[in-house]
Amino acid sequence: MKFRTFGKGGEKVSEIGLGCWQLSGNAWGDLDEAKALEILAAAADAGVNFLDTADVYGTGRSEELIGKFLKSRPGSDFFIATKLGRTSDLYPDKYTEAGVRAALEASLQRLGVETISLVQLHCVPVEVLRQGDIFDWLRKLQAEGKIRHFGASVEDTAQASLCLAQDGLASLQIIFNIFRQTPETTILPAAKAKGIAIIVRLPLASGLLSGKFTKDTLFAENDHRNFNRDGQAFNVGETFAGIPFDKGVELADEMKHFVPESLTMVQMAQRWILDHDEVTVVIPGARTPAQARENASVSRLPELPESLHARLARYYKTEVEPFIRGTY
Repeated sequence: MKFRTFGKGGEKVSEIGLGCWQLSGNAWGDLDEAKALEILAAAADAGVNFLDTADVYGTGRSEELIGKFLKSRPGSDFFIATKLGRTSDLYPDKYTEAGVRAALEASLQRLGVETISLVQLHCVPVEVLRQGDIFDWLRKLQAEGKIRHFGASVEDTAQASLCLAQDGLASLQIIFNIFRQTPETTILPAAKAKGIAIIVRLPLASGLLSGKFTKDTLFAENDHRNFNRDGQAFNVGETFAGIPFDKGVELADEMKHFVPESLTMVQMAQRWILDHDEVTVVIPGARTPAQARENASVSRLPELPESLHARLARYYKTEVEPFIRGTY
């Protein structure tokens, strides 16, 4: 596993992390506790030290499972990133300093730690970001030693720009993949200029970029790829990168011809992201220990040829971008 420096703080994080949304058990289908702990262990044994979660994932279940895992690995040095701001007592218009503090205290308890490495605002409304008070509240919590760094998980370039203007911001978490390339010329250069870490979520566009789906693929009732396919529950961009599922399958099938013989489509998609040196860590999810190990292995792969990057850029611009829905 290769490591990259996390922003200006100097900490080293694995360039492949583990996204822990799937541990919620209510957004990616059922996942029992034993399997969740096996996934965490497989990722850690493969060199992953960056775990990304949120208080709203399974109403705290993801954080609780990470907390149990951390207890089983005393002395291990994990970089734990969580998020707050999407629970019903805050979102969309009930943000207060007391509410943010209470959310943070609850996360500390579930994770079983005294200090959280990174706390990110979780796609909070742009009006809240523009007002700015919520950043001051995070600065107070940082000064008290409850968090080491604060950042923001954003949905679009407008939100990213507001966050980038905030003093002390350590990181931005964005959607960035072969099916969502806009940040390459907007967010990435701006973040690099300010020394702000970039965390990339949904690197496989909710699995589309695995190339394993067909138009007949079915998802569980409690899988967001079913209940949020067209943005019924939250931003449509969080599911299949905002592309209609049937069209996404067609696009992924066409892209199989681009994959080098030595790689799988999953490997190519994640290597494409890592080839951008502005990116600090990619956080794919995993439904099995084998997937966690496969994701981690991408760190060992060589960079993709420039010719392939150019081909994928053209493909995105002409074939993919016209079908993206939602703010980005």
